[in-house]
Amino acid sequence: MDKHNAVASHWCAKFDEDGLQKWAHGLRAQLAAPQVTLGLVFMAPQLQAHAQAILEILRLHAQVPLLVGCTSESLIALDKEYENLNGLVLGLYYLPGAQLQACRVTGDQVEEANGPGYWHLETEVKPEQCNGWLVFADPFHLDMERMILGWNEAYPGLPIIGGLASGMENETRTWVFLNGEVYDSGAVAVSFGGAVQIKSVISQGCTPIGETWIITKAERNLILEIGKRRAYEILLEMFHRMSPEEQQKTRGNVLVGLAINEYLEDFHRGDFLVRNLLGADPRSGIIAVGATPRQGQTVQFQRRDAEAATEDMSELLKRTQQKLGGQTIYGGCLCCCNGRGSRLFGAQHHDAALVNQVLGQMGLTGFFCNGEIGPVGERNFLHGYTASLALFVPKP
Repeated sequence: MDKHNAVASHWCAKFDEDGLQKWAHGLRAQLAAPQVTLGLVFMAPQLQAHAQAILEILRLHAQVPLLVGCTSESLIALDKEYENLNGLVLGLYYLPGAQLQACRVTGDQVEEANGPGYWHLETEVKPEQCNGWLVFADPFHLDMERMILGWNEAYPGLPIIGGLASGMENETRTWVFLNGEVYDSGAVAVSFGGAVQIKSVISQGCTPIGETWIITKAERNLILEIGKRRAYEILLEMFHRMSPEEQQKTRGNVLVGLAINEYLEDFHRGDFLVRNLLGADPRSGIIAVGATPRQGQTVQFQRRDAEAATEDMSELLKRTQQKLGGQTIYGGCLCCCNGRGSRLFGAQHHDAALVNQVLGQMGLTGFFCNGEIGPVGERNFLHGYTASLALFVPKP
């Protein structure tokens, strides 16, 4: 980690123009780099009334040429998670050789998109110019799954990482930011091109249980047969093979992992798209899942709890560290489900602290989401209960 490439901090106070100016100026002074390439800002919805003024102060006094972000009920800076705390976090990043292109996406664009070429024109970014996307979106006025489906076709094989904003409890309003503008709908996106790319760590908070199987009969979101046997029988058999202690941890926490790439010789953690087990009928032997499984697809059941989530994220971070092999990390953005944090782990700072512990101290910013975006295999998905980490690294 090159500590000269990024800084991040949390500011917690009522809106105070002079205080915020000094704080932003001081944060810029901590960045030992000739310029800021990118600023990421996430703020509590209580500050929304002052959002436009805040953005202008940050752009001017932190000297940020490109500033993006959104509102969230809980914020992340460095190795800390600030849950339900009024304030904002700002990360400043120096990304040498990066070519960044930002855009706003509206719900109307998502509805009228008619192929990959549409998005190349609307974003003014072609696939060969892009190494990956960072996206923050409003969850209430934009069909994010449809947008991701379209962008998977427009930018095949490229990671799309980010999350859906959150707002005040019991309110269906959130805000996204692009430079000095505040929007209450749509998404903001940044294309990373040039000499900088995005590496992802997508922890779905689960540990595999039982063995892998092949789906031999499926319809819509129903799995009828696994290994030419009734799907419910396989699920029940898997459960009965566990120790009483494992059964206790698994009861009520079973999910379904669907392999994305069928051409792998061996399947490991991170190779499965994890989706909810919606129901299981012992009479018909059918299980229902929150996805569209297909015949011939590899399936493995998963368990989600605090222990499994820690194990999953720790292993994926260590694997990423090995793959990077000492490569510089310019900084990162962590998007965590609002069902994680102290709600899942019983204590604050779990995910942010683990990232810094395994990968080293970095200028990490982020927020708690209403849904997380990130790749599994070569395709991107909208997730739940996930920690989606974008690492900014040099492109080989």
